[in-house]
Order: sequence, then C-alpha cells, then structure tokens
Amino acid sequence: MDLRQLRYFIALLEHRSFVRAADAIGITQPAFSRSIQGLEQEFGCQLVDRGNKDLRPTPEGQLVLQHALRLVQGASNLVHEINQMTKLDAGELRFGCGPASAVALVPDAVASFVNRHPKVRTAFMVDNWEKLGRALSRDEIEFFVADIRHFEADPSFQTQALTAKRGLFFCRPEHPLLGKESLSTNDMFSYPLAASQIPPGVRKVLANLNGRIDFAPSIEAEHYLALLRIVRQTDAIGIGTEEAYREAIARGELVHLRFRNLPHNLDGLFARCGIVSRTGFRLSPAARAMIETLIEVDQVSAALEAVKVAS
Repeated sequence: MDLRQLRYFIALLEHRSFVRAADAIGITQPAFSRSIQGLEQEFGCQLVDRGNKDLRPTPEGQLVLQHALRLVQGASNLVHEINQMTKLDAGELRFGCGPASAVALVPDAVASFVNRHPKVRTAFMVDNWEKLGRALSRDEIEFFVADIRHFEADPSFQTQALTAKRGLFFCRPEHPLLGKESLSTNDMFSYPLAASQIPPGVRKVLANLNGRIDFAPSIEAEHYLALLRIVRQTDAIGIGTEEAYREAIARGELVHLRFRNLPHNLDGLFARCGIVSRTGFRLSPAARAMIETLIEVDQVSAALEAVKVAS
C-alpha cells in the first residue's frame, strides 16, 4: 500500500467509474484497475461493490476512504510546510510593522519582494510595537519592523537596527500657535496631542516637560493618515516621523512646529526602527529574503536622504 494507490482509490469513489477516474488521473484504465485490485489484495477484502452501477464503497471501503483522505491531505500539508521552510516558490510569509515603517519602507520592500518572489503569499499587520511583540511571541508573525528600544535588552528577542526615523511636531496651517514668534513646550501642552503609541523613554521626557508622572497623548492611533486628517481639522498637535508627513508639509497641508526648549534627547528619537525576531527560532526562507530586502531598501533610502541633505 502506498499513497499513490490511496489517491487512485479516492479518485475512483469521486468519479464512480474506472474509466473516468483513470482518465482524470492520467493513466490507462487497465493500469488503474490493477492498482485498485492491488489495494484490495493488500487489505484482503473488496473495497467497492462492482455489482452496483454507482460503484459504492463496501463498509471496509468506506473505512479505507476515511483514512485515505486524512493520509493524503496530511502528506500534502507536509510537502507544503517543507516547501515553505526550504523554497521561495511557495508558502506564506506573515510579519508585522509599526506605523512609521508602514509609510514607505515596508510597502517599498514588499513591492520589491513580490516582484522577485510572486508565488509567496505575503501578509503584514500594522500595529504598535507592544502588540507586535505579543503577536511575535504567539508565533502569529515571524518578525516585525518597529521601534526596537523595548526589545534590545531582552534576551528573548534579536534586534537589527535600521535607519532611525526623525521625529517632528506638526499642526494645521491655521493653528493659533503659528501667530507666536517663539514657541516653548508649555505652548505645546496647551493643546491636545495626537500620536501613535510613544516609546517609554520619550513618554517619560514628555511627562517631565509637562510636570507629570506619565504622559499619554489625547488622541492615539496607529494609522498615520488618520492622524493627519484629525490634525488638519482640529487644533491638535501631531507627533510623528518626518518621513510620514514630509509631503503634506511640502504641500502646505501641515506646518512643522519647532519648540525652542525641546531637549536634544527627544527631538528625532520618535522611531528607532529595526527588525525584531525571536531568539533561537529558525526563520523561513521567505522571512530571511524579506529581511534582506528591507535592509536593502532601507540603505538605498538612507543614501538618497543623505544626498538630499547634502544638496
């Protein structure tokens, strides 16, 4: 008995005809019949009632069919999982990214990856670093791209730094603060703040500036376009990365706010982006290829940014 014989038996009961089943399998009818007879000899009983025009399975045949379906499906699943671990022409890739990385880095990297490996199903979730860490620990994703500060000292995780994303404060062009010649952080806290989840270190600095034990934005969302729309329609002050809002600022939809007494350890540290994976867990070839692509795209973007700054 082998899987080939079991597949033939499943085909016979699906088509209820030796001729049609043999044709569907792609072999001659005599060869197909010999395979079914060999399976019956292996079990020592008839598996189909040849006196019935519908070729119904005997009770023994019904039992063999149930096991055959499980065995053939199990073999197919095994091949699929092995291919996913060893090849890049099949399988599925699931990873995550934070809102800052979802603006340009991840979409550009996914586009490049899909062009190279179109047969790999690629799915990524966008969320804050805390929820991404939980998803990684539950094996829902293989790695994620987000702020790495919370994970660098944890031996359960491996981190690989990417280019840091400079942070900024922004508001709508008609904001009341733009009428002042000079702005302090006290002015900032007079209005609602809108941001994605802020790393603990930056949150602590903001809390100190505000004279409080802790700090939380008035409006929190992990979707940068949603924050942009909210800030454009209110007096809220947005906190995000320069990369995410550069075009909106260039179009005049938003204004970059600069506060004279902003600490150097806060400005530009809103997104220390990097790749986070679990220590001791073997990544699939698709995950390794995606990480290589992310690094490649990040390096190209950083080089282009350096040229812009220099010019």
